[in-house]
Amino acid sequence: MNVIPEIVEQSEELKTWRRHIHAHPELAFEEHDTAAFVAEKLRSFGLEVHEGMAGTGVIGTLSRGGGNRAIGLRADLDALPIVEANQFEHVSKNPGIMHACGHDGHTCMLLGAAAYLAKADTFSGTVHFIFQPAEENEGGAKTMVEAGLFDQFPVESIYGMHNIPGIPVGHFAVRPGPMMAAFDIFEITVTGRGGHAAIPQQTVDPILIGSKIVESLQTLVARELNPQDPAVLSVTQFHGGDAYNVIPDQIKISGCTRCFSPRVQDHFERGIERIARGIAASFGGEIEYHYERRYPPTINSHAETELAAEAAVITAGEPGLNRNPTPSMGSEDFAYMLQEKPGCYIWIGNGDGEGSCMIHNPGYDFNDEVLPIGASYWANLVAHLLPRSAA
Repeated sequence: MNVIPEIVEQSEELKTWRRHIHAHPELAFEEHDTAAFVAEKLRSFGLEVHEGMAGTGVIGTLSRGGGNRAIGLRADLDALPIVEANQFEHVSKNPGIMHACGHDGHTCMLLGAAAYLAKADTFSGTVHFIFQPAEENEGGAKTMVEAGLFDQFPVESIYGMHNIPGIPVGHFAVRPGPMMAAFDIFEITVTGRGGHAAIPQQTVDPILIGSKIVESLQTLVARELNPQDPAVLSVTQFHGGDAYNVIPDQIKISGCTRCFSPRVQDHFERGIERIARGIAASFGGEIEYHYERRYPPTINSHAETELAAEAAVITAGEPGLNRNPTPSMGSEDFAYMLQEKPGCYIWIGNGDGEGSCMIHNPGYDFNDEVLPIGASYWANLVAHLLPRSAA
């Protein structure tokens, strides 16, 4: 494994940074202290720093060697609204908020690469270190793009990375094409006619209607989509009623869909309404329907994925790279950046040991052993993409 010695020497400092950020998590678009911490570190390395894009986004720019090419490297800043279950010293100090997805580690791996590259003479060109707010649910990548990210900081390609528990430490996984699924949400409001639970014949029961809708929605995947099109429809909320003996007037059903194809997204959007409206009408009820496309699928471009894979091999060796992982039905707003520029989103192993349970879990913690590996990958990627011979 080619973990850069100078970055290994920095491991304890990276761990200190990471644990500081973990202890002070902030939600989407509220990452003011985290952004200030990142900006201060980048300035101390000697980078040009731009703050405030999309509210709390930070971009650090580093140019070396006279080359005229530029690339972007992206990490995410925000935490999740989860009550942390851990008991270690760097547990969240902000009640109800925690870094349960490893964005604290992502931020510090990119900071580690910036610190190393600011001192090294390994590349020729410009690197924009992009620290993005609001990856979790709120689409901070889209907000940055709409705010002019690539107009103010032009790049030929863009790269992202995410830790994955279950992949061993020192290993990477990447593939061209679909890497993460699209993420859409839906809400169905079912209106019937409420009444006494002892006299159901005088009511139009929205709970019964809603139950039939929930059951029938699964036929969209099971019977209407091609089995070779990966797709998931999950109903995650069902709200209605306030008393044991009252059939309510109205209930609400909410959930999400995941897929890799705009064609499947179209089918979900139309099909959910068709099924819900038809079932409600058959029982004498009505619906209101809302469908929102949140994140597009994360699609890696082929040439840039091969370059990222080569950098992963430089870092971890060929045995340390899975070149054909199964795409995830999870989603990533980095997809918005990949819609604007060619690029690659790679997974780095977070291990299987204590503290590396699945992301979005109240017991999760980023594995600090990964920090110098990820920072070395970023540094190796820059040297590979922007070689000094190209000046």
